[in-house]
Amino acid sequence: MKKYIFPIFVIGFLATSCSPVLSPFTENLYRQNRWTENELKQIQFYVSDNIVLRRVLSGSASEIISGEIKMIDGRQVEEVVIRSGTPGVLMFMPRENRFAIAFESGVNAPYLMFGPNPRLKGRYALLASEWEDKSGIVTYGDKKYRVASTSAYASLLVNLKNIKKTSISSRIAGGRRVN
Repeated sequence: MKKYIFPIFVIGFLATSCSPVLSPFTENLYRQNRWTENELKQIQFYVSDNIVLRRVLSGSASEIISGEIKMIDGRQVEEVVIRSGTPGVLMFMPRENRFAIAFESGVNAPYLMFGPNPRLKGRYALLASEWEDKSGIVTYGDKKYRVASTSAYASLLVNLKNIKKTSISSRIAGGRRVN
């Protein structure tokens, strides 16, 4: 039995050491690196916590694109779940410190807005048009959804090891003389 413990330990260690170590994307990180919008579009973002979007469907709203229909308290509810660790990309920046992040593919993919939250040490967290006691309202695609207040803590994560890899192209100028 003992001869199997060491190989299992080594395999477990190697599997965990290969997985990316994700760090919060913060306002300080953004300012220190002075990334442009095009550079930010090259960064792979991840969401830190589950985000559950819900909207009550009226009788005429029956088309569901990326969500799932559920019955809650006898009402039809469309639900979109973005699980913790889901990768996302920057679509655009409506303002300097506001990121439109898409977690689905496609040219017109729906997106969520993220921005620095001082209560979370400057982490780029989910933004809502309004937060009430137990929920917030966000726009996803062209529809309004409610999110639980726990989603207010969902923030962006990045793999700093990949970001810090810098490619430097260097050449030596030959000089120039007067004719």
